[in-house]
Amino acid sequence: MLLLVLDLAGTFVFALSGATAGVKRRLDLFGVLVLSFAAGNAGGITRDLLIGAVPPAAISDWRYLAVSLLAGIITFYWFSAIDRLRSPVLVFDGAGLALFAVSGTQKALALGLAPVMAALLGMLTGIGGGMTRDVLLSEIPTVLRADLYAVAALAGAAVVVIGAALRLPSTAVTIAGAVVCFGLRFLAIRRGWHLPVAHQPGQSATDDPHTPGDRKDDHV
Repeated sequence: MLLLVLDLAGTFVFALSGATAGVKRRLDLFGVLVLSFAAGNAGGITRDLLIGAVPPAAISDWRYLAVSLLAGIITFYWFSAIDRLRSPVLVFDGAGLALFAVSGTQKALALGLAPVMAALLGMLTGIGGGMTRDVLLSEIPTVLRADLYAVAALAGAAVVVIGAALRLPSTAVTIAGAVVCFGLRFLAIRRGWHLPVAHQPGQSATDDPHTPGDRKDDHV
C-alpha cells in the first residue's frame, strides 16, 4: 500500500510538471494530456521493465492513467491557480523526483535487488519522467544540465537503502529519503549548487549557457 501511494503521488506531481510545461508551450488539450501521462509514468514504466514487473503498473492499473489525466485537466483549465507558485514546473518536478526515487528504491528492494542496484534504479525512476518531458518538448533534459538533479535522487535512494540495511521502519525511512532528495534539489536551485560543467577551450565558466540564473523557470 505504501508503494502504491508513493507511486500514485509521484505520478500526479510529475504529471502536473509535464502538463504545466505543455501549457507554457501552448499545446492543445490532447498535447497537454499526452505530456502529463508521459512525464508521470515514463520513470515507473522503465523501472518495472528493468526489474521484470510486467506489464508495468502504469499500463495494467487504470489508476495511473486516471491520476495522470486528472493532473493534465486540472492544469489545462486552472493553470492560473497553479501558475501562482513560483516556478511551478520545478516545484512539481522536485516533488516527483523525490517520491519516485524512494518508491523506485523500495520496489527494487522488495523484489530482491542488491542495495547498490536498488539505489541506482530508484534514481532512474526519479529522472525518467523529467527526461521524457524535456525530450518531447525538444529541450536538453534537466538531468544533463541542472543543479544536483540525479545526485539528489541518488541521495534520497541511498537513505532508503541504508535504512533498509539497518532494519529501520520503512515509512520513516521513505519519508526521510524523500525529504533529503527534495531538500537537496531545492537548495541546489536556490544556491546555484551544481557539478563541474564542461567548457570548450578558451571558454570561461561565466560563458556557460546553462548557469542557473540564465535559465527560464529556474528560480523557486
